[in-house]
Amino acid sequence: MHLQSPVPILRSFDERQAKLFYIDFLEFQLDWAHKHESGLPLYMQISQGKCVLHLSEHYGDATPGATLRIAVVDLVQYQQLLESKQFKYARPNVNTQPWGLEMPITDPFGNKLIFTQLA
Repeated sequence: MHLQSPVPILRSFDERQAKLFYIDFLEFQLDWAHKHESGLPLYMQISQGKCVLHLSEHYGDATPGATLRIAVVDLVQYQQLLESKQFKYARPNVNTQPWGLEMPITDPFGNKLIFTQLA
């Protein structure tokens, strides 16, 4: 048996807001999206590098308010890219911690992403 990296499922409530935040702002790419039929909840996969996330509008798939830690090679550069966008809903800062750098951001659905660069 060989385990592989888990794929977290984050709860979302609005396709437009999810794409605006994750794809336009954080620069993830949309890998695929699925609805059983028009008007039903969306389930999609997004990724950036080796980071893969699932976003689900399905009740019961996940609870809003999850927290994820996502490793970044050059966190300061990523923060500067995000800051340059002047995004209306998030202006993340890098914080120095004893174990390295962190940049927490809360998505529109209450999920907290902590981008981190270990010392």
